[in-house]
Amino acid sequence: MAETVDEVLADLAALEDPKARAVNEKHGDDHGVNLSKLRAVAKRLKTQQDLARELWRTDDTAAKLLATLICRPKAFERDELDAMLRTARTPKVHDWLVNYVVKKSTHAEELRQAWFADPDPVVASAGWALTTARVPKMTEGLDELLDVIEKEMKDAPDRLQWAMNHCLAQIGIEHAGLRARAIAIGERLEVLKDYPTPPNCTSPFAPVWIAEMVRRK
Repeated sequence: MAETVDEVLADLAALEDPKARAVNEKHGDDHGVNLSKLRAVAKRLKTQQDLARELWRTDDTAAKLLATLICRPKAFERDELDAMLRTARTPKVHDWLVNYVVKKSTHAEELRQAWFADPDPVVASAGWALTTARVPKMTEGLDELLDVIEKEMKDAPDRLQWAMNHCLAQIGIEHAGLRARAIAIGERLEVLKDYPTPPNCTSPFAPVWIAEMVRRK
């Protein structure tokens, strides 16, 4: 028998872990569910579009994350996805919605164009994330992207700055002809240069990131 929203919310509440909450809150996420356990719940529930919609309508961050894992991305209308993004205010919900749902929907390109220059920097960051995903296959428009990054990234709000920086790095990694320019922009702007990076992890500072990923190729 299918579980109700209330039953799923009770399952998630039972998984509340103070240690997980402390880690999540450091990253701006207000829930206390270990993500491996959350994925196990999703695996049990399998794909349930109606339940996913109901979970998304709750104010529960873990429920919204679960919704992105059990939905059918192609079942959402364009305006529905737009409204969902505008209520995805925590970083992980925003990230999973863009990567697990919007990227797989039939409206991804239309939304990318609509969000890219949105006045809300959190919405705009989703447009940049979708653009970054297209960078490896892009053959034109890359210099224009670098122009915008060079002009706006330094003073952009955190979430938008992070998305622009990812795009900058991706251009440098994927397009050898633009690599020197991408590295030069990164070095000049120094965005995320001092970002604390754990051992064995690659720094998000674009010049370092580009060099490391190119070396691995």
